[in-house]
Amino acid sequence: MEKIIPYGRQWIAEEDIQAVVETLRSDWLTQGPVVEEFEAAFAEYVGAKYAIAVSNGTTALHLCTEVLWVHEGTRVITTPITFAASANCVLYSGGTVDFADIDPQTALIDIEYIRQMLETAPEGTYSGIIPVSFAGNPVDMEALYRLAREYGLWIIEDACHAPGAHFTNSKGEEVRTGSGQYADLSVFSFHPVKHIACGEGGMITTNNPYLYEKIRLLRTHGITKSKNQLQEFHGSWYYEMQELGYNYRMTDMQCALGLSQLKRAKKGVERRHEIAQKYDDAFYGMPIRTLHTTPNAHHAYHLYVVETNNRKELYDHLRSKGIYAQVHYIPVHTMPYYRKLGFRKGMFPKAEAYYEQCLSLPMFPSLTEAEQGKVINEVLYCVNQTTSKRTLQTRRLRA
Repeated sequence: MEKIIPYGRQWIAEEDIQAVVETLRSDWLTQGPVVEEFEAAFAEYVGAKYAIAVSNGTTALHLCTEVLWVHEGTRVITTPITFAASANCVLYSGGTVDFADIDPQTALIDIEYIRQMLETAPEGTYSGIIPVSFAGNPVDMEALYRLAREYGLWIIEDACHAPGAHFTNSKGEEVRTGSGQYADLSVFSFHPVKHIACGEGGMITTNNPYLYEKIRLLRTHGITKSKNQLQEFHGSWYYEMQELGYNYRMTDMQCALGLSQLKRAKKGVERRHEIAQKYDDAFYGMPIRTLHTTPNAHHAYHLYVVETNNRKELYDHLRSKGIYAQVHYIPVHTMPYYRKLGFRKGMFPKAEAYYEQCLSLPMFPSLTEAEQGKVINEVLYCVNQTTSKRTLQTRRLRA
């Protein structure tokens, strides 16, 4: 049977396996020292003061909306081109979601669209913004931060696609995704197809000590044993539940894998850039569009997205050849659940037009040259065949 080429695949090396085995042989499987080691290493990697490991990217988002006091009556803006969790987290906390359309050049949330929303809404309508660094392409967080502060809004940066991405700000400084320079909180995911694969897992980064301590408390049932936080102290066994929290912890086994993977993170992003460049070169001049990178930004290439007027034909052809491309994403506002909330097709035409044409090609560090060569050849074959058919049909119509 021919080997399937998926759109994403985890990159597990022998050192990753050994790191997990060592943890399995240790005294700690969860709530142990490896969690804090991973948190410290990840905070350093993205340039943030604090990092909190949690069970997955969705729980990371939920904890963020909780500590930023999202509740009934709170309205938050996000993008329709994202995984549903970016919007769902607001609903979990009782808030209301509104969407801003995308910039069709990048598929990122359109900052000018947000500005129009804020200018035309009554003062105080919105409380926050959740931008998404879609596909690994960082949002212009400096511009968004200025807009958010102008209107007194907080920012949760959904950077699940973008560890290792960065951009250059107006001062010429390199700003890493998740550094907290232009966001109150940032979230990351360690799902198997992400840059750092832990099976499941997530991370929240921030430079705010209050938010950091609050999230750490909510992550573990709202329970603390820290003497400086206790209201009473009965002995070394004593703990207090001070908030209604959750069991959103990440295990030492997962963190050991993450810590090992983090050591190869830079190399992984470099390899993704090599793959992207090869795709760029192969598709240059062809009737295939690729997304633009944010100006002055370093893309992390979680996804390599192409746009074509014949997406269904290309998708089916690739699948018939064992190439499992994927579509990212079906606009959130068109989902049945969100339609029940009052959203409908036609509200965000640029996001919907993007969805009709987008396709994510295989993109992962262990993609071999032979595998990528096959992907490229099959894409070009299908595109050329489709173009030839359309040309022939046009000639027949003219005749």
